[in-house]
Amino acid sequence: MSNVSDLERRLSKALDRIAKTAQNLKPQTRTPEPTDDVAALRKELETERTKNAQLSERVNAVRQRQESSFATLERRLARMTEQLDLQSLEMLRLKKANTKLIEANRQLRESSEAQVIEPSTINRSLVAELEALRAERAAEAAEMEDVLGELKPLVSSENANA
Repeated sequence: MSNVSDLERRLSKALDRIAKTAQNLKPQTRTPEPTDDVAALRKELETERTKNAQLSERVNAVRQRQESSFATLERRLARMTEQLDLQSLEMLRLKKANTKLIEANRQLRESSEAQVIEPSTINRSLVAELEALRAERAAEAAEMEDVLGELKPLVSSENANA
């Protein structure tokens, strides 16, 4: 047991020596004095940070303009696609009406040559001609709508500038 107390006493003395040595080893928190080189480097760093911030702002502005232009082009493409679809439908209708008109006129001509003109043939011919005129009018209206659609942004921007 004396062995244990001897070991405790030696261990206690060793811990005391370690504590005293640790107190003498205080960390030195000395800040180096800024030299001219460090000051110049800090100034350059601030200059670069300012330039970086300006470039970031420019990039954001360009990105916003690009997104706005892209959205405008998408809307314009959608509108033009819609107009093209409408014109295609009107042209198809016009083509069908003209085909009917040609057929009705052929029948009318054949009846006239045979000198047997039936009222139903004349009626079909007039209906086909009327349908062709309506289809032509609808195609012209679709074309005018396209022209007005293109002029509308120009007139709007001109009013905004006035």
